[in-house]
Amino acid sequence: MRLCKKCIDRLGIEYEESNECMLCSKILWNIEEVAGKIIERLKDYEFDTFLIGCRITGSLKALEDYIFEEYGLREDCSIKYEFNREVGIAIAKAMKKEYASSPDITIIYNLEDGSFEIQVKPLYIFGRYRKRVRTIPQTRWYCIECRGKGCEKCNYTGKMYATSVEELIAEPFVEIAEGSKAVLHGSGREDIDARMLGSGRPFVLEIQNPKKRGLNLRELEEIVNSQAGGKIVVSDLRFADLNDIEKIKKASFNKTYRAKIEFEGEVEEERLVNALRSISNTVIMQKTPERVKHRRADILRKRRTFDVRLLLCRNRIAVVEIDAESGLYIKELISGDNGRTSPSLSEVLNNYARVSKLDVIKVWDNI
Repeated sequence: MRLCKKCIDRLGIEYEESNECMLCSKILWNIEEVAGKIIERLKDYEFDTFLIGCRITGSLKALEDYIFEEYGLREDCSIKYEFNREVGIAIAKAMKKEYASSPDITIIYNLEDGSFEIQVKPLYIFGRYRKRVRTIPQTRWYCIECRGKGCEKCNYTGKMYATSVEELIAEPFVEIAEGSKAVLHGSGREDIDARMLGSGRPFVLEIQNPKKRGLNLRELEEIVNSQAGGKIVVSDLRFADLNDIEKIKKASFNKTYRAKIEFEGEVEEERLVNALRSISNTVIMQKTPERVKHRRADILRKRRTFDVRLLLCRNRIAVVEIDAESGLYIKELISGDNGRTSPSLSEVLNNYARVSKLDVIKVWDNI
């Protein structure tokens, strides 16, 4: 086996020196050239911290494993360790960037063929959104027929709805950050036909593979709100991290709703007040509603109402406000969903009722 001087010195073994090297293929002699190629690609990205990693496969790995076993060598003698260290020093010096264990940019170099890939840490933006219309979903809703490929049913858009809260927020961010895509992580979701009002619903926007990281969030807030044309409004934007997504997803915030209710028969105000009192501060037993059972597990949930207030009662119309635990289906609290929710307003009054308009007017978060 032929080894170069650098590998012999690195491994600390006695071995005949050669101008060729079966182990490193002289790559350790060309660190500046390798670093230069990486730096040229990195010029497209804004970042402060980076990490170098490499892959060693095939015959290279087999040879190194043999030598390590033969001489009982430590991990810090490996070609990976030396390559990462030297290339890291070269990049840090040339670009004035910091080496970090949780970096903005990770470079993975393949020692076998000299190729490399750049992995970019996502950008995370916390904010709140208000949805002012009843015609768009929270996230992209792909066509159920073609699964996003495009077909006659969806007019070849691949989507059930022309846009969504996610797209209205994400598109300006992706364009300015020069990312590949963005995903909206919301603290729960409202129905397509429900508005999200008040101070808004907390969310974290995850921008994947961004080339630009120094975003002006105040300017982006104005751009999103202007381009959305009043459909949605975002506010309270700030930079976040991966932990904020976990907080958002695990959080169970109570909510206040305002519902316009239509009754099958006329209802007296006093009787309605008493009925609302009977479903206020009460544990509600709910099986997964019929309308969502096709996409969610059919289970029995226990959720609590805290307060139910009557705002208006006129003939067969009423408007109520409901403070409730996260996860309570409000439409079914009113209709009863053919007995799948109990108690319900329809059940208590013995008068079928349905929600004709629903607004979320407050998310009781502490973020």
